[in-house]
Parts: sequence; C-alpha cells; structure tokens
Amino acid sequence: MNTTRLLVIDDHALFRSGLRMVLSTNMPNTEVIEAGSLIEAMNIAPEKIDAIMLDIKLPGLNGLEGIALLKRKWPLTPILMLSSQDEPETVRLALARGATRFISKADTADNILAVLGRVLRGDLSGPTTQGASGGDATNSHHHLTPRQCEVLDRLCQGMSNKLIARQLDLSEHTVRGHVQAILTFLQVSSRSEAAFAARRRGLVG
Repeated sequence: MNTTRLLVIDDHALFRSGLRMVLSTNMPNTEVIEAGSLIEAMNIAPEKIDAIMLDIKLPGLNGLEGIALLKRKWPLTPILMLSSQDEPETVRLALARGATRFISKADTADNILAVLGRVLRGDLSGPTTQGASGGDATNSHHHLTPRQCEVLDRLCQGMSNKLIARQLDLSEHTVRGHVQAILTFLQVSSRSEAAFAARRRGLVG
C-alpha cells in the first residue's frame, strides 16, 4: 500500500506533535513531515506531497502569504489551512489565495480527519470551511484535538486558564471549553485528576 505523505507547517512543536499523533493513529501508512516555518518546509519536504496542513501564524512569511509559494512548488497538492484565526475575512482570504479547505483548530479531531480524508480522495464537495465559528472549543468523545493537547500540556504544568490563554493567544472562554472537553475525554472531574490521568496514559511527558 502506498504511503500518504502529509506536510504539517506550524510553529508550535506541541501542536504538531498532537496533530501527528492524531493522524498516525487514525491513518495507517501515513508519513507526517513537520516544519516550523515555510522556509523550513521548502527545504526539507520531498517532491511528492499528498496534502499540506498550513497554519497562518508563522515566523517570517505567514501562511496566507506563503500559499502562492507552496503552490508553485507543489501545484497539484491540496492545501488545508488549519488555524485558530478563523474570522470570516481571514477564511475568505485563505480560500481566495488558493487554500482548498479552511479548518478551525477548535474543531474536533474527528472532523479534521474527515475533511482531510475527503480531500485526499479528491472529493472537494461540501463546505470549504470547517468549524470556523469564532474559535469556540468543540469536544470529541474519541480524540483530543491538537489544540486540546496543547492546553492539556500546560494544564499539567499547573498553569491557570488565564496563563494558558495568554500563551496560546486564545480567550479564557475558549480555554475553559477546552479544559471541560479534556475532563470529559479523560472521564475525570478536576484539573489535578486530569493531570494524573494524562501522565498515566502517556499523553504528556
């Protein structure tokens, strides 16, 4: 069976790690190539890529500006913009510049996987945006989203919602939603129980 090659461009290593875990667990025979910037992606990625997952906030050239650069190198490869910046104007710009789909980082892992699966199969029907609803956290009973993995890591470090929100550039309301989703996923009722359960399961270091 052929290997599916996915290029993930995001400057947050923990988010990339969480996304790689979700992709590798649910998509067998998938190779995830990670890059922290567009320049790094251009230098390390092979000639054949099946899909690109691109953040907007990047060091140097940002994701919106880099779409054209990526399309010159990989003209037939679909680009999925995966970002927490999901305001309508940002979504419109991303799609106008050539992104195939726009997915909010607040969306569930199941929905991210479903959209990616359809794009890889060449099915471009359906909405071009997924979960772009102002960044409210959405819970999946089956997986943590990559963003929730970031929140969980900081929760396990004892950070408050306010500090997590500042570090991840989110609202406290959104962080509270992610924390509640994490508690539900881990089937616990407190942050301390969540930290213990996450370490026991090997979800955090």
